[in-house]
Amino acid sequence: MGRSRLILLILFLFLFCKESGFAQLGISHEIGVLVGPASFLTDYGERYDLQNNVSNSGFGIGLVHYINFAYRAECNCYSVDRYFNDHFKIRTELDYFWTNLEHIGPVADKNTVGGKLLRGMHGKTQTFEIGTHLEYYPLSIRDYGAFSYLFMPFISLGVHFVNYNPDAYSDFGPLSDPNNVFPTFVGGIDLDGGSTWTIVGIAGARYKISPVADISIEGRFQYYDVDWIDGLNINAPQNKYNDVVFWLNVGFIYYLNY
Repeated sequence: MGRSRLILLILFLFLFCKESGFAQLGISHEIGVLVGPASFLTDYGERYDLQNNVSNSGFGIGLVHYINFAYRAECNCYSVDRYFNDHFKIRTELDYFWTNLEHIGPVADKNTVGGKLLRGMHGKTQTFEIGTHLEYYPLSIRDYGAFSYLFMPFISLGVHFVNYNPDAYSDFGPLSDPNNVFPTFVGGIDLDGGSTWTIVGIAGARYKISPVADISIEGRFQYYDVDWIDGLNINAPQNKYNDVVFWLNVGFIYYLNY
């Protein structure tokens, strides 16, 4: 918890304090909030089962900051018209995800000892993430700011540092007892949590609602560097990939320096 508070404090100071030093570099700033459902693809249930993926959906919330190179805050004017300035932004964000996890799928549905053990196991996880992205806009950021069009698509690629905290229990008793765990998961449970990295890919769009505000919608794919986000990591043929999150969110973006 101490580490999470420190990261939050650092990001708060970075996003919301007076940034006169940055302003001298000929850039402006945007801040926003993102919210929406997040689907965790983990070792709970059948990975490619639609019902499992929907049922194991949680929620995410994010605070986001953009460095806008197309507009100069210190002179209230546009910057030199270069391709990078007019099509790229640097994005920094702080995200929090949480979800409950259940074993859902054909094996868990069976009225067998294994099926009952799977249905009797319940988990949850949460992640606290901070990271940065390079965001690309195929249309002109300058023209979008001047209301030449209201709709602006974008794509983004970034990396996040992640702190994860899983938990789990069984209706049949302690998970340390192999008799209470589906055989595949024996020896593959670790609920201590830890830290890792994730690669983040985003596709989305903005819609301008005022000179200083946008509404955004985006779909996100995150691939973690470990398979312990849910507290499970089994040695089995079906466990070929690390944990993944899909996040669909809507956001409100506010331009600080316009």
